[in-house]
Amino acid sequence: MDFDLFVIGGGSAGVRCARISAGHGARVGIAEERFWGGTCVNIGCVPKKLLVQAGEYGSWADDAAGFGWSIQKGPHDWNKLIAAKNTEIDRLQGIYRRLLGGANATIFDGRAVMIDPHTIEVDGKRVTAEKIVIATGGHPERPKIPGAELGIISDDAFYLPTMPKKVAIVGSGFIAVEFAGIFNALGAEVHLIYRQPLPLRGFDQDMREGLAEALAINGIILHPGCLPKKVEARGEGRTLTFGENETLDCDLVFFATGRRPSTAGIGLDKAGVAVDAGGAVIVNDSLQTSQPHIYAMGDVTDRVNLTPVATAEGHALADTLFGKNPRGVSLKNIPAAVFSTPPISVVGLTEEEAAAEGPVDVYVTKFTPMRHTLSGRAGRRTTMKLVVDQATQKVVGAHMLGEDAPEIIQGIAIAVVMGATKQDFDRTIGIHPTAAEEFVTLRTRTRVAGVAEQGKAAE
Repeated sequence: MDFDLFVIGGGSAGVRCARISAGHGARVGIAEERFWGGTCVNIGCVPKKLLVQAGEYGSWADDAAGFGWSIQKGPHDWNKLIAAKNTEIDRLQGIYRRLLGGANATIFDGRAVMIDPHTIEVDGKRVTAEKIVIATGGHPERPKIPGAELGIISDDAFYLPTMPKKVAIVGSGFIAVEFAGIFNALGAEVHLIYRQPLPLRGFDQDMREGLAEALAINGIILHPGCLPKKVEARGEGRTLTFGENETLDCDLVFFATGRRPSTAGIGLDKAGVAVDAGGAVIVNDSLQTSQPHIYAMGDVTDRVNLTPVATAEGHALADTLFGKNPRGVSLKNIPAAVFSTPPISVVGLTEEEAAAEGPVDVYVTKFTPMRHTLSGRAGRRTTMKLVVDQATQKVVGAHMLGEDAPEIIQGIAIAVVMGATKQDFDRTIGIHPTAAEEFVTLRTRTRVAGVAEQGKAAE
């Protein structure tokens, strides 16, 4: 065989797996057809957060008056922001290539297709490998409605030539609420159209309710319970028909209605690799596909589609195959963040999930952060929540809506993963004055949920 390992996909999972495997002494090849670093670095979490931060600077300029500063805020320069973002992304792409080269991995710039279970073709050149990793990620999809091609998807949003003045965003997941905050903060009129009663399906109810309230206070116009029906061109503008035949004229229609694993056309059938009905590669706990020597990881498996999970899977598999250190990655208690405005961050179970498993004690606090008692800015209320298993007193869920939530929950996640109890939180001294200290000063139980609650209701 030409290689001990060949990795298809140069995103977070693929690059980590290739680099660590090569570091362990394996002969490694890796192919990427679009851009090194994958979705996260190029058209995902990294540039998205830069745009979020751009909007925050505008808010801070406004808020400064409450602290005695007189700041004249000029118009925002969209093109300057995008140019700066592009420079940073180019720098990161270069780092990914250098890391691979430094580890002596062989780099292929092109589309890799499997010809048989051990043969890969990249731009007309065929190579063989003992083991193969599929790490091709996912891609956004447009809804199947007339005129869908007239709207953009998240891939396009980072390269818009001009900042739109009026935007219709269809969807209410991570991408939808994040870009609603970005465009709103940069001065656009934003409409959020979604089929659920609240945004962020699957998140804790208190977080969903709090975010919907914050979005509305911030000036984002919400259209819950609505499905898109069609998009029509109106000169350079667009008309979106949705709900009960409501129409909205806007500059831009942005579809954030879901993503699909990128498995089409890479030869999975010829290699004997099985996929599910949604196109995701089916894997076992060891990341093996239906072909034991072929592995898959990251978003292409459509399990937990988060960059740190993909990176961890890549590292663990490399250590297992070539580092004499077999290990896996637990998909339990994975912290996550939504960089909405304000952001949400969570780890562990929602109240609803925990209550389905047994009685839980629920602690909730809501307050205005110190900064905004002087700034006067509305829509920045913080909500913090702990979900505690009643029998063991272990904290099984921690949730926060509010400024700095992702930075705070990252530390809380360590405690949750370690199995900390509510009493462990209680005896931890807080850092004052911070928002974070609220997590260790929650003393009054807000409610009981689950089996115990149902029993009380029966009585």
